[in-house]
Amino acid sequence: MTLYKWFAPMALVFILGGCWTSEKPITGILVEKSERKMYLVSNNKVAASYDIDLGKEPVGHKQFEGDMKTPEGTYYVDRKNPRSQFYLSLGISYPNPQDRAFAKARGKSAGGDIFIHGESPTDEDEVPDWTAGCIAVSNEEIKEIFMRVKTGTPITINP
Repeated sequence: MTLYKWFAPMALVFILGGCWTSEKPITGILVEKSERKMYLVSNNKVAASYDIDLGKEPVGHKQFEGDMKTPEGTYYVDRKNPRSQFYLSLGISYPNPQDRAFAKARGKSAGGDIFIHGESPTDEDEVPDWTAGCIAVSNEEIKEIFMRVKTGTPITINP
């Protein structure tokens, strides 16, 4: 009886608080740049898909700071920013050691601060591929993505 008195209220807290959910955990993110699509993946099945905008120079892999390209390759979500200037954002672990070495060998910086984020506070997002190399979705979509994706989630960005 005592266990029931403790368990029932705690179960209600978890259910009402959204801690107990039927949504499957996100195990990866897949970005198809040429299709302008991003997919949240749960155990090799698409759990959600989004239309995206990319950097102003969307073709090719990001190599240098300021090239306006979105990286290609496998990275991971390395941070969450609830105070982003673009509503909410998830940091992408670009540049990796190979990216840094490539840029350094050419006397340049690889850049950084690549994110999945929401809309611009200005009118920039009214044109396609408006970011400086990030992946952009709507504010409503980034809210969902922000809640579902954990730090450490792998992200594969294909051409």
